[in-house]
Amino acid sequence: EVQLQASGGGLVQAGGSLRLSCAASGFTLNDYAIGWFRQAPGKERDGISCISSSGDSTWFANSVKGRSTISGDNAKNTVYLQMNSLKPEDTAVYYCATISSCSRHGYVSPADFGSWGQGTQVTVSS
Repeated sequence: EVQLQASGGGLVQAGGSLRLSCAASGFTLNDYAIGWFRQAPGKERDGISCISSSGDSTWFANSVKGRSTISGDNAKNTVYLQMNSLKPEDTAVYYCATISSCSRHGYVSPADFGSWGQGTQVTVSS
């Protein structure tokens, strides 16, 4: 069974950093591209970053570009999203999911994301 578990969120002051983890089970990172998404209260869930299955291609939404990096650790079967210079508007629940593909231009969503899981809460105080 393909499963992803996001973790690493927390409460941080503006300007701080967090590293979010997305632990995969039931498949390897070479099998799927991975996307990071976030949903703030009252807003839609938006994609913010992705990494291709090979790890060669990455993409960042304008809202996090220049402040974030994404990487994969095949040995740990985990994708990381490092977020720096955090802002109050980064406050949201963060999720990871398998996606159809990722390139430097963006990502292609799958036909069905399936269950999103619990996600991990990031709260940035001003």
